[in-house]
Amino acid sequence: MSRTIKVLLAEDQSMVREALAALLGLEEDIEVVAQVARGDEVLEAARAHAVDVALLDIEMPGATGIEAAARLHEELPAVKLVILTTFGRPGYLRSAMESGADAFLVKDAPAAQLADAIRKVLTGERVIDPTLAAAALADGANPLTDREREVLRAAADGSTNAELATTLHLSQGTVRNYLSTAIQKLAVRNRAEAVRTAREKGWL
Repeated sequence: MSRTIKVLLAEDQSMVREALAALLGLEEDIEVVAQVARGDEVLEAARAHAVDVALLDIEMPGATGIEAAARLHEELPAVKLVILTTFGRPGYLRSAMESGADAFLVKDAPAAQLADAIRKVLTGERVIDPTLAAAALADGANPLTDREREVLRAAADGSTNAELATTLHLSQGTVRNYLSTAIQKLAVRNRAEAVRTAREKGWL
């Protein structure tokens, strides 16, 4: 009999996490050996349970699934990474691939498809939701620099330029320049629209 695939499930919504675990538990060759609700608990759990595959939700407290994937990829490169999302944002796909993810699927995919993806990544294949892949190609690359993204993220709560300058240890003029450039690149009218557009595309 083939070896059982040990899976870590990281998802902050307990009902979703338990449902996924139950569905995967029906597969003869897959066992969910660890469950966590926070992104910053992923690495420790993966290490403690010697998992083969980590299923990571994007939106989690502590760290996003993409951030957790990057840490796992660096610390435990043998662990295969499957990103799950309810948000079909093309920019997330690009970020996930850059973080070392082996698969990127939407959460409402059939359980059989998810189980199949787990088996495929263990053989070295990459599995990407075709609709998201097409949308990512159509959307193009993220035009924002790391600094512009950092300033936009910090500006999301409505902070003034002076507050942003203090938080980010930059001058007010530099903050203004980053925001202005981001607004121009995204072809929007103001910072609020820039934040919303960048989030919708998964670029923040």
